[in-house]
Amino acid sequence: MSFIRHLITCILMLHLLPLSAQQRGYATYYGKKHHGAKTASGARLDNNAMVCAHKTYPFGTILQVRDLKTGKSVNVKVIDRGPFVRGLIIDLSYRAAQELGIITRGKAQVEVTPVKKKKE
Repeated sequence: MSFIRHLITCILMLHLLPLSAQQRGYATYYGKKHHGAKTASGARLDNNAMVCAHKTYPFGTILQVRDLKTGKSVNVKVIDRGPFVRGLIIDLSYRAAQELGIITRGKAQVEVTPVKKKKE
């Protein structure tokens, strides 16, 4: 029953979420061992692509992720669900994490802003 309630909440949130909404929290990244793994969207994870996992944005949504410490930002496409660890709001591909400069830190405090919402 709680899964259905969670699913309904997510669907309602997606329709109410404005394109300019910003979210702050921590980002981490997929380890190299996950390269080629099947994602929730059905696509295979390409750690060399600019992709990510997010809990609520629809697959195909482009998100801007800005590192609050360095000011660097990247655009990534949502292809997976997660992260499912308290305090984390987004999992980045290895390449996206490299471009942000967070590989050595392991995680970074970021701001996530939708740039382009997937057409429904």
